[in-house]
Amino acid sequence: MPNSSSISEFLLLALADTRQLQLLHFWLLLGIYLAALLGNGLISTAVACDHRLHTPMYFFLFNLALLDLGCISTTVPKAMANALWHTRAISYAGCAAQVFFFLFLFGAEYSILTIMSYDRYVAICKPLHYGTLLGSRACATMAAAAWGTGLLYSLLHTASTFSQALCRGKVVNQFFCEIPHILKLSCSESGSLRETGFIVLSVLAVYGCFAFILFSYVQIFRAVLRMPSEQGRHKAFSTSLPWHRGRENVLAAAAAMVAQALLPSRVP
Repeated sequence: MPNSSSISEFLLLALADTRQLQLLHFWLLLGIYLAALLGNGLISTAVACDHRLHTPMYFFLFNLALLDLGCISTTVPKAMANALWHTRAISYAGCAAQVFFFLFLFGAEYSILTIMSYDRYVAICKPLHYGTLLGSRACATMAAAAWGTGLLYSLLHTASTFSQALCRGKVVNQFFCEIPHILKLSCSESGSLRETGFIVLSVLAVYGCFAFILFSYVQIFRAVLRMPSEQGRHKAFSTSLPWHRGRENVLAAAAAMVAQALLPSRVP
């Protein structure tokens, strides 16, 4: 049986069976990727070049745009290349790198969204303390902590997953390398259980952050509804809702990852 030392590549899930559908998927993915590049690139450029946007809110938005751009760049270009060149292969090192960078960027992105909810909470509920609690030094420290959290999260899962012997083939039933599907190739039940334990702890951390975000927004909406001025309420909502939509996108991705990790696959 092959093990992890003899596996030189993995076979990813094909996006389609026919050549015409593969090319269609390529153009769809290309459109999505270019839209993400354009949107996040414009946000990053605007925040970096306009001194009026050098505030904590836009500083965190700048970080979020960079992370979102990196996250989509980790998986979509390889899927596009496979669809265009009619192949399913990804090297062992490429698969490990894809897992590492995706988890790193995803973990940091979720941390930034949590910090964003805190930023809006302080700005609306404790405006007199905003300059003290979210000064430039505090913002830089929180952003560095978010990136560091993503790095630690990624190192933990990637090392645990790729230190295991793999002897159940090399087919990954997903269009990018994902830990639950790689664990199905593991020879060791104990190794899979260890990584599953890490996943459960990660899920608890994710929902702990979600509880904090939810609490922050409840307090924000309560404070906004108590504002006597309709113009003030509108301005407060307009600065809070973009973070709410970004949080929903990441939560949807987190829910999909949790479901695939905990539910049995239908594909043998």
